[in-house]
Amino acid sequence: MQLLVVLAHPDPASFNAAIADTAVAALRGLGHEVVLRDLCAEGFDPLLGAGEISEQAELPPSVEAHCRDLERAQGIVIVHPNWWGMPPAIMKGWIDRVFRPGRAYRFLEGDGGEGVPQGLLPAKAAVVYNTGNTPAARELEAFGDPLERLWRDCVFGLCAELEFHRRLFGVVCLSDAAQRAAWLKEVEQDMARLFPGEGA
Repeated sequence: MQLLVVLAHPDPASFNAAIADTAVAALRGLGHEVVLRDLCAEGFDPLLGAGEISEQAELPPSVEAHCRDLERAQGIVIVHPNWWGMPPAIMKGWIDRVFRPGRAYRFLEGDGGEGVPQGLLPAKAAVVYNTGNTPAARELEAFGDPLERLWRDCVFGLCAELEFHRRLFGVVCLSDAAQRAAWLKEVEQDMARLFPGEGA
């Protein structure tokens, strides 16, 4: 199975990076082909220019490569921190530039863009891992869960028919090595459950 892991965190020593590395290692250990896209490490440009908006636009080679990764992925793992109830800007820009009309979704004939799009992605499962420093109860009471709504309904819900999972790890700033190891074990277990290897 071909899988895509996308990381958005500027610090290679972050817990987000550890989550992504753990997911990649677990998936490869299960026999899957895995593409890791570390957006900050590769310097992904999040700015969607006017010339890229059209479905027929000629894309820069780097963006085209990301689009192909997304189109081929049978499963997707997203990793990023919760910053102001949103993904980091580089992740939002990745969505803007890579979840493209005609590639990730399309509108039915006669729909000028005002309707509900038809998803085109082949992925059968998607997992989103977020980290945060606000206790879960306070987060829900004060802010709701905007990241759940964003990824489940506004992104994957419009681009694929898939099984969606999301997990929030926190409070990260107060966690010790043992807690982080336990969380990473949960990531390994998620990968084995959602993307079992051949013959499993």
